[in-house]
Amino acid sequence: MQKTVHRADSRGRAEHGWLHSRHTFSFAMYRNPERMQFGKLRVLNDDVVDPGAGFDTHPHDNMEIISVPLAGTLRHRDSMGNVHIIHAGEVQLMSAGTGITHSEYNDSQTEAVNFLQIWVLPKRRDTAPRYEQRAFDPAARQNRLQLVVSPDGRDGSLVINQDAWFSLTSVDAGLAVEYAVQHPGNAVYLFVISGEISCAAESLGERDAMGVSGADRFSLQAVRRAEVLLIEVPLD
Repeated sequence: MQKTVHRADSRGRAEHGWLHSRHTFSFAMYRNPERMQFGKLRVLNDDVVDPGAGFDTHPHDNMEIISVPLAGTLRHRDSMGNVHIIHAGEVQLMSAGTGITHSEYNDSQTEAVNFLQIWVLPKRRDTAPRYEQRAFDPAARQNRLQLVVSPDGRDGSLVINQDAWFSLTSVDAGLAVEYAVQHPGNAVYLFVISGEISCAAESLGERDAMGVSGADRFSLQAVRRAEVLLIEVPLD
């Protein structure tokens, strides 16, 4: 097993007045040649947007974009005619394909919104753009894995144009869950949303992360009750 540990305080920082962002990988003005991506996982931004503020209409193409609100609500509008409110507990997936424009705003005028913005490089280029969002029951990930993104949409997951799988889990202190790699040769990036876990002899706290490769399966144990996002992607 090979491990790559990224501590929360090692992330890039961006402060734009209305936007407070932490970049796991190089993004915008943050450039770190040692932190360009993890396999096909290109971006993992931990964004906090002030009340009423947001990202004006802008384009994307040939990128799989997943948003996971952790607190608050996002208001989405795109060139395909989608207008949606995305709440904490839901997951949004935009398959940009040949091209799409969209805006994302904090839907509240009084409370900040915190969400993870994740980009994955696509398996096939220039596909037709798609949009999905879905609510996932938190009870279904208590001390077990809950699949939220996959290539085939099984178990009600959102469909991604890549051999990638996203899972969420909430683990009580002292308990463990085991992860089995879905596709041979894939690697897994663990992001601790809250709490503390132990995995492969590494202690990971809130917003710490670790890439795991060269293992068919591994377990993570909660030292303190923890919520964890696991992102499985091809390395090449």
